[in-house]
Amino acid sequence: MKKKQSKLVVFVPQSHVELVRIALSNAGAGKIGKYDNCAFMTSGIGTYRPLKGAKPFKGNVGKLERSGEARIEMTVPNSKLKSAICAMKKVHPYEVPAYDVYELKSN
Repeated sequence: MKKKQSKLVVFVPQSHVELVRIALSNAGAGKIGKYDNCAFMTSGIGTYRPLKGAKPFKGNVGKLERSGEARIEMTVPNSKLKSAICAMKKVHPYEVPAYDVYELKSN
């Protein structure tokens, strides 16, 4: 019986891509068959406006910011999902990292 898995997707500033990818791999994400450290990454532009009380990694409160970011996608066994999210948050530079979890259906 296959282990249930999810796909964890996180948006990261370009300067922290490897740090976050390695943290996720060390927490058990990115294993596919007889391979590890498996990730898919794409680049794009993220937008945000820090509100009063925010401590932005980049930008100023009240001003719309555009920032080069990477989207990192990695599979993770559901049994290691909480650990992977904690590892990601520990090294991610944003106050509130943007991430998604998608439950994968097994065939």
